[in-house]
Amino acid sequence: MRVLVADHPLIAHKLTVLRDKNTPSPIFRQLTEELVTLLAYEATREVRVQPVKIETPVTSTIGTGLCKPTPLVVPILRAGLGMLEGMTRLLPTAEVGFLGMARNEETLEAITYAERLPEDLTGRQVYVLDPMLATGATLIEAFKFLFDRGAADITCICLLAAPEGLAKLEAAHGDRDNVHIVLASIDEGLDENSYIVPGLGDAGDRLYGVVD
Repeated sequence: MRVLVADHPLIAHKLTVLRDKNTPSPIFRQLTEELVTLLAYEATREVRVQPVKIETPVTSTIGTGLCKPTPLVVPILRAGLGMLEGMTRLLPTAEVGFLGMARNEETLEAITYAERLPEDLTGRQVYVLDPMLATGATLIEAFKFLFDRGAADITCICLLAAPEGLAKLEAAHGDRDNVHIVLASIDEGLDENSYIVPGLGDAGDRLYGVVD
């Protein structure tokens, strides 16, 4: 498993505004999209490409095109939806699937309650979107789900990660070279409620408001 913390002043600036509890939801959503686009630039460095012949207004030339099958982008519902626009802005030809996963607040285990994905992911490059890597339970379950369907490799884009979650992910998938985690920051750790500290709060609530 490979972990990359993207080091760029614009990423640090946008993340700082996201952390601010006074940042309203519309600005939070906008900055999340912008931040994901910056992270996606790093995350797609190994996207599969092939040479393609094209005609310019002047002559013919050999350029670069995405290989088939095209990459699959999978946001983890619901907070991952807030990252989707930022990802597809950079990778507009990608297909999009969905995984609905929730954390049991008592056991902290992840449960899958919905999915909309191809049955066969053989050979596919998959990009998973999930704002927070806290305990690691959600991503461990998501990665297992995708690899069981044949995914060739998985790159996950997160805004923040806790060391505890990264350690659990490492224990589950550390021997895989085809798992790549791209982050804006590794934070201090988890509090007694398994929230990332200093973190930015509940990403879903800050994106979309509190749903009772």
